[in-house]
Amino acid sequence: MVSPADKTLEQQIESDEPDLFDETRHPVPIPVKNHLPVPAPVRRRLRWSRVVVFALALLIAGGAGSYYWWKSLQSQLPPGIFSGNGRIEADKIDISTKFAGRIATIAVDEGYMVKAGQVVATMDTRDLEASLKKSKAQVELSRRAIDEAKANVAQLEGQEILAQQEFDRASALVEKGFQTKEVLDQRRQQFEGAKAALQAGQFREMQAEHALDAATHDVELYTVNIADNTLVAPRDGRIQYRIANVGEVLPAGGKVFAMLDTGYVYMDIYLPTQEAGRVKFGAEARIVLDAYPNIAIPANVSFVATQAQFTPKTVETKTERDKLMFRIRVRIDPERLRSRGDAVRSGLPGVAYIRTDPTVTWPERLRGPPT
Repeated sequence: MVSPADKTLEQQIESDEPDLFDETRHPVPIPVKNHLPVPAPVRRRLRWSRVVVFALALLIAGGAGSYYWWKSLQSQLPPGIFSGNGRIEADKIDISTKFAGRIATIAVDEGYMVKAGQVVATMDTRDLEASLKKSKAQVELSRRAIDEAKANVAQLEGQEILAQQEFDRASALVEKGFQTKEVLDQRRQQFEGAKAALQAGQFREMQAEHALDAATHDVELYTVNIADNTLVAPRDGRIQYRIANVGEVLPAGGKVFAMLDTGYVYMDIYLPTQEAGRVKFGAEARIVLDAYPNIAIPANVSFVATQAQFTPKTVETKTERDKLMFRIRVRIDPERLRSRGDAVRSGLPGVAYIRTDPTVTWPERLRGPPT
């Protein structure tokens, strides 16, 4: 039984406990979503658009500047002189092995100036040298065989002479009745045998001489092969790349160096049909490099293409319509380069000027040094 006092106490306790579900006593703040636009992305978009517009403006300004520069340059040239841009180049020569083998020594490196015939590398030739010694020994053996064959022939010639004399004597005696036919037949057989032996001895002498010739040719062959294993520079020039190193085994035709022939320096330019049609072989030209804008290098036209081709990307043209151009090669005089080979730099950009009318005088800046 619960007394009235206990019930009153329970009601008091219940009234003191907080009601977790009573919103009037404990209000919970409700987050309010902010739907207003954030200004940061808009600023970023505006910034990128300004960068793009600025870049396009620079490109347009650069293209317009290049065009006006080209146009002003052309306007400075008198009629009968045309120009085109290109890069100075020199003939590339690969120094390669003739036979498979191992590199023994290397005498030069990248950037070295070399002369024609200068040794740049050697291959291991121990096997060829051993074969050469064997061939030389065979030559001596063949010479001894020839001497022996000649002595044998001399002996057989004496035997033939004796056999012929005995045969002649027996024939005379048989006619007089002082010798029998049996002896005559024996002397005839001996004479025929001596002639056959002499002929065989002469053949052996010829065989020994041919063997000597073969052994001599072997000596010459191995001598040439050993010499070919010494790599030399074929022309005057500069070593551009060293492709292999000491100790490497290369196949036949393996590249060791790549060099530039400083005696064959040229620039290829591209001209449209109207201008290329006036260019003749041997026409005078001038080359002005970007690195040396105040120096005009005398040159001559050495090649004019017979077919047009698409304009390379590195070539600037007057208009976009000039898609098909003719390649023209302007070459510097080798005699002028003979004493200036160390100054040749392949790959330098520049402009080549071609004079199609010999009566036109070169402008002051393109006259070049006196010849």
